[in-house]
Amino acid sequence: MNIRIINIGDELLIGQVINSNAAVMSRYLLAQGFYVDRTVVIGDKGDAIFREISDAFRQVDAVILTGGLGPTKDDITKKVICEYFHTQLVLHQPTLDFVSGWLAGRGVQMSDTNREQAMVPASAVVLPNRCGTAPGLWLEQDGKVLISLPGVPYEMDELMRLEVLPRLSAHFHPGEHYLCKTVQTIGIGESTLSDLLEDWELSLPEHIGLAYLPDSGIVRLRLSGKGNDLQKLEKEMDAEVEKLCALAGAYVFAKEDLPMHEIVFKLLCQQGKTMSTAESCTGGYLAHLITSIPGSSCVFKGSVLSYANEIKENILHVSSDDLQTYGAVSQQVVEAMAVNVREKFNTDFALATSGIAGPDGGSPEKPVGTVWIAVATPDGVRSECFHFGNAGGRLRVVYRSAVRAYNMLRQYLQNR
Repeated sequence: MNIRIINIGDELLIGQVINSNAAVMSRYLLAQGFYVDRTVVIGDKGDAIFREISDAFRQVDAVILTGGLGPTKDDITKKVICEYFHTQLVLHQPTLDFVSGWLAGRGVQMSDTNREQAMVPASAVVLPNRCGTAPGLWLEQDGKVLISLPGVPYEMDELMRLEVLPRLSAHFHPGEHYLCKTVQTIGIGESTLSDLLEDWELSLPEHIGLAYLPDSGIVRLRLSGKGNDLQKLEKEMDAEVEKLCALAGAYVFAKEDLPMHEIVFKLLCQQGKTMSTAESCTGGYLAHLITSIPGSSCVFKGSVLSYANEIKENILHVSSDDLQTYGAVSQQVVEAMAVNVREKFNTDFALATSGIAGPDGGSPEKPVGTVWIAVATPDGVRSECFHFGNAGGRLRVVYRSAVRAYNMLRQYLQNR
């Protein structure tokens, strides 16, 4: 069963807003075995929306729209849907009641503009939105389905999980299943990895394909397969994953599509351990990543953002002699940061970073992109110097530093 995603909004076309909805929706649909044939981004133009719906219905089984359901004059999706399905807008009383109560709870008086939110195409099944005022819509025609969702990401997410996916699974019974498996590697480049896997890749059956997805020192390998028998396909894919992992060996760090910090979080939870961070060049990014995970308070105690040398010295008790002799970006300093923050917060582990994120501040001895990372453990401290270069700018150095820091902790946790 093929699905097309159409994301509507001028703000998406001009880059004012990142189209995160497409990625989230595709992941949800793939997990349910649905295949997204294409993602389209269009502006707030009635003729463009109408044309894309028409083209999609000639090629796929279902279309999911996001955007254009708000109360303002540039939100025209419902009007275009009515034109396409030869219907008209009618008042949906349950939605009006919800919107009225939703606004009253926030001290806002109902207006005519707000009332428009409760006007829906007469032939639509209304999908209740408990996170906002614009409901989702489900319409059918000639065996095809059109779903229209609000463009606000958290509203779309809620409707996808609670309304759209269950309805799609109940409505369609695809004869062919689509399945993906992801293996993640680190410490090996894409081309070298491709050479290593060449013979195995060439021997893959026709219905299973391989894609390389490199990003910041990590290469994700995505196996995609299609088949009529889901259980058989699952076994085939698992067997190929094992062959891949045997070839890639120590470069493999995960058989799931999770970021490095979430893998570390899971390991810490499983082992009942805690961590802290002392950050300079990463500016709190290590702490941000771990605290973005629900339940992180079970493993993460805190961080010292020691950007200035006086903070390293006065809060983390880094030796002033080491700072003067070796500089802030050095093995001696970053190891002291890790050891001392671990002791200060009484955690099992600690990560520390100190480097030159750029674009200025580098030297011939320590060019931009030089980063020292240390991990303090009950068995001592280990550090490593990385040279990330200046390609991609400051934020890329920060991101790569975070990936490598969490990878060092992961290696320790998995090899205990």
